[in-house]
Amino acid sequence: MQRTDNPNHAARPMRIAVSGSHGLVGRELCAVLSAAGHHVVRIVRVNSGEQPTRDCIALTIDPTGAQRALPTEFEGIDAVVHLAGAGIADKRWSAARKQEILDSRVKSTRAIAEAMATAQRTCERPPRALICASGVGYYGPGSSVVDESSGAGLGFLADVVQQWEEASRSARDVGIRTVHLRFGVILSKRGGALGAMLRPFRYGLGGPIGSGEQGFPWVAIDDAIGALRYCLARESIDGAVNVVAPEQVSQRAFAKELGKAIHRPAIARMPAFLVRIIFGEMGQALLLEGSFVAPRVLTEHGFVFAQPTLRGALGRILQPA
Repeated sequence: MQRTDNPNHAARPMRIAVSGSHGLVGRELCAVLSAAGHHVVRIVRVNSGEQPTRDCIALTIDPTGAQRALPTEFEGIDAVVHLAGAGIADKRWSAARKQEILDSRVKSTRAIAEAMATAQRTCERPPRALICASGVGYYGPGSSVVDESSGAGLGFLADVVQQWEEASRSARDVGIRTVHLRFGVILSKRGGALGAMLRPFRYGLGGPIGSGEQGFPWVAIDDAIGALRYCLARESIDGAVNVVAPEQVSQRAFAKELGKAIHRPAIARMPAFLVRIIFGEMGQALLLEGSFVAPRVLTEHGFVFAQPTLRGALGRILQPA
């Protein structure tokens, strides 16, 4: 399917600062933007072992743990894409890990937004847009379809997302267009949730988790990148944007389609009590709970999904190179 928003999603080359450039989305985004003729400037934390260079913006961390960025480093940057944050499924959730998940999002977002706000007042060519990653965890678990007009849900992830989005307020308050990309589960064979699931499914150990009726909001990696570029280029898009495919599926339906895609049975159900024993609170929130989320804003603004159905997306993603 050809996109109606091409060529290149943006009419002219841009200077785009990107945080989280080594993550699943960040790596792909930087490659795509560079190939399209844009100049990518990476945002790095100086205590990460990565030394800033001429093409980097440094986030420094003071003794209190607060993060800072120099407003002057944003001079001449057209837009900022903020993707950095500790992985929510990388480790079991202890109290310390939950604080790390929250701090890694809120502190870096606040530092970038405050620097951009100061640049807006003091620089000749400040950034015009902040495109910030967020998540569908905002809505909490539920069985009804929600969209960007729906209110916040309950639970740890909903609280994290609310604080994460609120941390960008200083940029919004000075008139910088601020977009919160509420990503669903991003499907890519190069990593992420799908990469972790492929091994057990290939051994015939995949199947429904818990009841299997919980919502599974998903999006193919190509559409996640496409939606991000679409939001970069369209000044009419502002606020929350659900980056999920239009097809609503349950976790049971996802498991069935993944089994079909790799020609394996998907009947090895994992009961809820076992999920709670193995994964604790993280398993409850990420595996046993879910939501059905619609991409209303993207659809209303004319974005065309390359992979609108799960079967087509898995077929495309998992086809031999």
